Amino acid sequence: MFEKILIANRGEIALRIQRACREMGIKTVAVYSEADAEAKYVRLADESVCIGPPPSGRSYLHVPAIIAAAEVTDAEAIHPGYGFLSENADFAERVESSGFVFIGPRPDTIRLMGDKVSAKDAMKASGVPCVPGSEGALGEDPEEWIRLAKEVGYPIIIKAAGGGGGRGMRVVHTEAALIQAVQMTQAEAAAAFGNPMVYMEKFLGNPRHIEIQVLSDEHGNAIHLGERDCSMQRRHQKVMEEAPAPGLDPKLRNKIGERCAEACRKIGYRGAGTFEFLFEDGEFYFIEMNTRVQVEHPVTELITGVDIVQESIRIAAGLELSKKQKEIQFKGHALECRINAEDPRTFVPSPGRITLYHAPGGPGVRVDSHVYQNYYVPPHYDSMIGKLITYGTTREQAIARMRIALSEMIVEGIKTNIPLHQDLLVDQAVLEGGQSIHYLEKKLGLNKH
Repeated sequence: MFEKILIANRGEIALRIQRACREMGIKTVAVYSEADAEAKYVRLADESVCIGPPPSGRSYLHVPAIIAAAEVTDAEAIHPGYGFLSENADFAERVESSGFVFIGPRPDTIRLMGDKVSAKDAMKASGVPCVPGSEGALGEDPEEWIRLAKEVGYPIIIKAAGGGGGRGMRVVHTEAALIQAVQMTQAEAAAAFGNPMVYMEKFLGNPRHIEIQVLSDEHGNAIHLGERDCSMQRRHQKVMEEAPAPGLDPKLRNKIGERCAEACRKIGYRGAGTFEFLFEDGEFYFIEMNTRVQVEHPVTELITGVDIVQESIRIAAGLELSKKQKEIQFKGHALECRINAEDPRTFVPSPGRITLYHAPGGPGVRVDSHVYQNYYVPPHYDSMIGKLITYGTTREQAIARMRIALSEMIVEGIKTNIPLHQDLLVDQAVLEGGQSIHYLEKKLGLNKH
């Protein structure tokens, strides 16, 4: 096992990884920008290194500074968390060529799954169901685009092969709008991602967003930890997640989960990963794979009892998975509310000093947050200041506990989206479960579809 790990991230995930390491008896190195000098995990780390000024391009995305920090502290491995460099194959390659272990998949796997076209091809080859659409990237011939769109059936969606985070997508409802839509998406993709390749898929009108958590080691063992429903989204950003997905047949979960585990074995996947699907009319359609730990991993941890962060560290150290599939049992229900420093109505970020802070507690309540009273929320990064997670033996109990936890949580000095979550948890449709990815935007009057 590693003796020392450098955590190449910030915020709640840096603290989460640090806690996992401390429990395993592993020393930690925190890297931080000047804006994060006062962070809790920086003070709690065995060693900490400032890697640059506040802008992430000059700190958390500055590869030479991170590698240098690992060298001067004699760290053996680097955990990238999520966001920033976590799905950057060049970074993973640089970590390994510099003599450190990258806690995550191999660089070639990150590349394979990072390109939506090659990812889809790999999934088809593994028997994972995909959305009907173009076989690979669209060619140069507009006549071919028209023929393909007719075959797939309108509405369709044009997506950038190198896109992500909800960017580089365009929905097309008619043949008349097709050619211009493809050309505009190609131009945008070239500008935003340095890759003009786009592909076409059937646009699913009212799907849910359901994802499967997997763990896979270097010894050919791969397991799935069931599904999460992440359909409560705004502008493709998740707001609330839960596990298991309401109303999903366990047989269907096991079938799709086993396909995902088999795909991991086929592509030689290493580490924790998530297969994201659109789910409509009882059918799963693969959209992408996240080759890292996810923000919403705690809901899966609570219903399975598996520590996903510790397992990924064990896998990176070359150990076998600590559990077999038959040992994984799904018990109870868990919910996660992402707590963001933003206006609950306009969603404008609200950085600043937290003048009063009180974290909720009680049975089945978990708070993953790096903030504290008098903490200054910097304006340079993502607005998430923590995650509130509740567990219950039933979904109803998890919801009741979440309502209580939200009512107990006090964050003053900045605005947060706590009122939005409180509103959602008395919404009849949310209480019934199984809403589509468009539900929240329609509720907020933001839906353009």
